[in-house]
Amino acid sequence: MVHWPFKEIWLVDYEFAAAPGERPVPLCLVAKELLAGRTVRLWGDALNGPAPFDLGPETLYVAYYASAEMGCHLALGWPLPANVLDLYAEFRVQTNGRVLPNGGGLLGALAYYGQDGISTLEKTGMRELVLRGGPYAPAERQAVLR
Repeated sequence: MVHWPFKEIWLVDYEFAAAPGERPVPLCLVAKELLAGRTVRLWGDALNGPAPFDLGPETLYVAYYASAEMGCHLALGWPLPANVLDLYAEFRVQTNGRVLPNGGGLLGALAYYGQDGISTLEKTGMRELVLRGGPYAPAERQAVLR
């Protein structure tokens, strides 16, 4: 068993829209606590209020391209996490100067390490759905929160 120096490790991803040069407008949040396996899924107005997880020094906040998630925190008026692990930055440290056949995004990083992810087509479809704006049908909300 691995001993982590954190009580909680949160894997966090937002979907949001943002005009160029503007703060993001968060649509939804999905976060999974790695040690306990708890998952939080919030949509729209459910994001109003305090952050749904601890952001203090005993928690590690993990994201891919974490500056986007930090922008969502600022837009929501939430504090920034004390400890952030940006897997995009770590991936680029490992691959800087190399040709990345699948790109440097999350799906490209997963492919680079031989891990499964959603298809590029599905990711593009979800992103287009988010950028289209609402209202969203229940099935669309469910698909984005998956």
